[in-house]
Amino acid sequence: MNARRRIAVVCLASLSAVSLSGCGESEADGQSGAQGKGIKVGLLLPENETARYEKFDKPLIEKKVRLLTFGAGKVVYANAKGDAANQNTQVDAMIQGKVDVLIVDPVDAKAIAGAVKRAKDAGIPVVAYDRLAEGPIDAYTSFDNEDIGRVQGRSLLEALGDRARSGRIVMMNGSVTDPNAALFKSGARSVLDGKVTVGKEYDTKEWKPENATTNMTGAISALGKDKIVGVYSANDGMAGGVITALKAAGVSPLPPVTGQDAELAGVQRIVAGEQFMTVYKPYAREAEAAAELAVALAGGEKITGIINEVVDSPTAKRVPSVLVPGIAVTKDNIKSTVVLDGVYSVEEICVDRIKAACGEIGLQ
Repeated sequence: MNARRRIAVVCLASLSAVSLSGCGESEADGQSGAQGKGIKVGLLLPENETARYEKFDKPLIEKKVRLLTFGAGKVVYANAKGDAANQNTQVDAMIQGKVDVLIVDPVDAKAIAGAVKRAKDAGIPVVAYDRLAEGPIDAYTSFDNEDIGRVQGRSLLEALGDRARSGRIVMMNGSVTDPNAALFKSGARSVLDGKVTVGKEYDTKEWKPENATTNMTGAISALGKDKIVGVYSANDGMAGGVITALKAAGVSPLPPVTGQDAELAGVQRIVAGEQFMTVYKPYAREAEAAAELAVALAGGEKITGIINEVVDSPTAKRVPSVLVPGIAVTKDNIKSTVVLDGVYSVEEICVDRIKAACGEIGLQ
């Protein structure tokens, strides 16, 4: 990690719902030309099947925009519900509504490019959020997605131990329309290749759990239920679909299954011993960075004090970016991650059906 990125990551770690604690203060925390003004931030999120968008991202961005603008800023929100064409229409509506800046998490990174250009042509800066949208974006914030894949891959190897070469693993990757899915896959492959044998691999349409169930059912049929020693699942929703298929096929004990997003259902499956791990992504850091970038850009301010990396998309080079690391969560550190950070309470996690399992791991 280079010096600039190290410094910026340390600053990101200090982000709170209140301030940047001095990180990039002159350009993004207290001095922005947009602070105290009634700016309109357009926020476009891709779908509402994954719990994080409505539960975490939206309210966190709204809160940070209010704080940065002393209550004068407004977030105008729309959710595409998985429909790329609908999201393009939503961008046009935001342009018509004269938002000052757009934060866009694309359903389809390529399909959004034309809409991004229309926004830019209208003088509206665009921040790509969570997924690297194509087109002339001004900034990007997400997690270090290749590293997340590596975290998942290392966790799967840890769970497999000496069994890593004794059978086959199944790789349940995300949607080909999401550039993050390719990065997760690349990171996981960099760890797993040469150490496991991949029996079947899928790019799961729209990240849908039911599609993962169908894919996993096919993998079990093709490989044999006794030959599958582990499953790389790129996120928690698909992990649930994978586990549904494994249970339906009578696989017992369940092989280790990875995940991502620290969804409540995923954390509960980890407690119950059905899912091995998830990746906790501190959404507050990502969301607050998006708000910082958006407010600064709306005010015509520099964002050099906020970014910690530059990345390339297929259509833009050296995009100023904020990348946040993810954290592996297993049953051993639920309390020190998602509970400590206030994502979930013990009461939310430890519902009646898993209370005994919670007690066994000291989650009480």
